[in-house]
Amino acid sequence: MKYASVTERLAYLGGAKWAVHAKAREMKAAGRPIIELTIGEPDVPTPDAMKAAAKRALDADRTGYSNGRGEPMLLAALAKRYSERLGRPFDTGRFMALPGTQTCLYAVLMGLVEAGDEVIVGDPLYATYEGLIAATGATAVKVALRPERGFRLSPEDVAARITPRTRVLFLNSPHNPTGAILSPGDLKALGALARQHDLWILADEVYEDLTFPGATHTTPLSLPELEDRTVVVNSISKSHAAPGFRSGWAVGPAAFIDRLLPLSETMLFGSQPFIADMTAQALSVPSPVAGGMAERFARRAGLIHNRLDGRSGLAVHRPEAGMFALLDVRATGLSGEAFALSLLDAQGVAVMPSESFGDALWGWCRIALSQDDALIAEACDRILTHVDRLKEAA
Repeated sequence: MKYASVTERLAYLGGAKWAVHAKAREMKAAGRPIIELTIGEPDVPTPDAMKAAAKRALDADRTGYSNGRGEPMLLAALAKRYSERLGRPFDTGRFMALPGTQTCLYAVLMGLVEAGDEVIVGDPLYATYEGLIAATGATAVKVALRPERGFRLSPEDVAARITPRTRVLFLNSPHNPTGAILSPGDLKALGALARQHDLWILADEVYEDLTFPGATHTTPLSLPELEDRTVVVNSISKSHAAPGFRSGWAVGPAAFIDRLLPLSETMLFGSQPFIADMTAQALSVPSPVAGGMAERFARRAGLIHNRLDGRSGLAVHRPEAGMFALLDVRATGLSGEAFALSLLDAQGVAVMPSESFGDALWGWCRIALSQDDALIAEACDRILTHVDRLKEAA
């Protein structure tokens, strides 16, 4: 039987990246106690007020068909949110509501690139980005994010990779897995390249409300000269501890959103109205949980740094935002994957190998910050024990 070429392009870009996480879940189901530090789940439940809003909408029979653009109340809430945050008007025609950031990214990329085009993206990168780009037929052109630059995308490195086929500069700030935040200067320089070469800027800002105390997030939408070429995606998954509701949005030029509408209608013809109502209410006030998560994640990143950085040859990159810290385990001589698998087997600690996020982080691991402080501390002790035993065995 014959299959579409997209199945070949995506054949090795799916669940294989999460093999360590899957194995940890299997071990846990079999009864072994596992400290799970793999995926980025919020460490609090969805706020009661949001669940109550969803229930009220269900009771009001808000379960019919929607449309490809989004429910009017949600679009109005998004327009108000961005107008207030950026200090200039954003009308509802600039928004599209879709089920979660992942769906937004898929739809936006399908609307921007196709076979023969190139998308510039930082390496490391979130695990699904390669598949999102490959699904369109375009090619991902990876630019290494260097530790000595704080893992922030370098405009000079980007400039060196631009070709006549480049169509999109794909940004993720705050960044997963590094927790790095692009500075206003970075954005100005990257924006100048986009204007010079007539590129789109696609920015995933799902972690914007989990910026740590003392750090500042800047969106490319804050630069008026870039708004005609910038599309930003976001959701309530992280900021409102609601990943299971799958509620996200894209904001961009009205002409682009209009062009994207038939694609949205072809894909799913609307999200659930009761979830849209809940999201609209949630976005009308500051998140009741984002600030607390940001403080806790910052504290836990500091705890990991204090316990592991400089010990037994290990190094820790402290994030500025998000749900993860990076651990450099190259001193063990193992890849991140080999280290993560051996750590899971020997110590019952599950971390993500950073090779799942690209080639530039060979020999690193990503540690989720979403467990409580005591478990994080215990995991650090077990990591040190494991590294010392590896050295003894060598």
